[in-house]
Amino acid sequence: MNRTRTNPTRGRSAGPRRSKPQGNRQSVSGEFAPPRTITPALPAVEAFADLDMPARLLATLAQEGVTVPFPIQAATLPNSLAGRDVLGRGRTGSGKTLAFGLAALARTAGRRAEPRQPLALVLVPTRELAQQVTDALTPYARSLSLRLATVVGGMSIGRQAGALRAGAEMVVATPGRLKDLIDRGDCRLDAVDITVLDEADQMADMGFMPQVTALLDQVRPGGQRMLFSATLDRNVDRLVRSYLHDPVVHSVDPSAGAVTTMEHHVLHVHDADKHRTTTEIAARDGRVIMFLDTKHAVDRLTKHLLSSGVRAAALHGGKSQPQRTRTLTQFKSGHVNVLVATNVAARGIHVDNLDLVVNVDPPTDHKDYLHRGGRTARAGESGSVVTLVTPNQRRDMSRLMASAGITPQIAQVRSGEAELSRITGAQAPSGVPVVITAPQPERPRTASSASSSRGRRGRRGQAGQGRPAGEAARRGGPRRTGFGSAA
Repeated sequence: MNRTRTNPTRGRSAGPRRSKPQGNRQSVSGEFAPPRTITPALPAVEAFADLDMPARLLATLAQEGVTVPFPIQAATLPNSLAGRDVLGRGRTGSGKTLAFGLAALARTAGRRAEPRQPLALVLVPTRELAQQVTDALTPYARSLSLRLATVVGGMSIGRQAGALRAGAEMVVATPGRLKDLIDRGDCRLDAVDITVLDEADQMADMGFMPQVTALLDQVRPGGQRMLFSATLDRNVDRLVRSYLHDPVVHSVDPSAGAVTTMEHHVLHVHDADKHRTTTEIAARDGRVIMFLDTKHAVDRLTKHLLSSGVRAAALHGGKSQPQRTRTLTQFKSGHVNVLVATNVAARGIHVDNLDLVVNVDPPTDHKDYLHRGGRTARAGESGSVVTLVTPNQRRDMSRLMASAGITPQIAQVRSGEAELSRITGAQAPSGVPVVITAPQPERPRTASSASSSRGRRGRRGQAGQGRPAGEAARRGGPRRTGFGSAA
């Protein structure tokens, strides 16, 4: 079935954007109030086949096992494919990546970028989220013969500059590294027709707003803008007022934390017993992410868990990007069972069959709680968020839960008790120290090994096992991401 691609400038002004907002307003309480949509939104669809997308894109969706659009996709895609600006809110795992990614790719299909001049830009706050977006969109971009470039800090800037100089239709970038490449003359944004801000609230919280607005001022005036986030508050107001014109506003999971497949538990523990309780939870069967406040606390707990017989690995900002990528690959492959992390892992990480997140150190902000918890119960799966609370933390935790709109199940627990095991699957660790070794890269195949490797193909698992996340996709191997890959 042939489908007509929407013209990138369809329904949009060729001139500068209006300097005044259209229907934006602040509520009496000072919280962010979404802008009023002047032009009626197109109705939601029930199937991807109902959308005006290239046939190759629809075929790839089926091949990837993505059959039914999630609510945020069904509501926003008809409008974004028509060139409308979009303001979308949905909890992590609700499908935001495909909501903006499919539209951007479909509207770029058939075009070719000049060297250093991308046509579509996705701005994200963290390296991990940039890689996840790239991994999720790679099979769809490949089906349309579109080139993706990932631009993040901590990796070779020369290699990234080379990809931009060769030409890339879509760039997924963190603000700081993109600015560096622009300053070097390796990238220009004046040909960008479609701009996406993913997790805009976190970019504001991390102090990226001056860089973000400077970048937005360089993209083509009159182009399409899409802003997606798990939470929308007054920190996002400036972006919406200044850069979105008559947007379609859509919100799913309004409380951002009230997910029917997610359980929330607050476990009251004694200070002297917290360490033992944490160790027993980590020794459970299955994978778990444990969040702590500082990188030093993460390293200490990881060392203790390894000495106790738990296959654990640390993830925090003090690790190099290759180390962080390798750790995530080991966790996703099951080589590591427990990921001990700071908030660097609170967004941009999707792991299948992750049913438990533990706040060893309770977060201080309700948005951090929601994003930490969003690593589980993704894409309709079930999961639990457990927070360990000592007596002096109880009052603050009650306030945080109220701000998040969550009524948790509360229990008093001690290590070794049946109630702790019932809620978390906790068990006594083996006590046999373990060492986590880095997966060895595959050796080049020779003629003599080619025949013997055929019998092993069915046992190798996912493409790219033992390589950094995303490398399989860049080498042409498919990555099964589906809905759950949306951050």
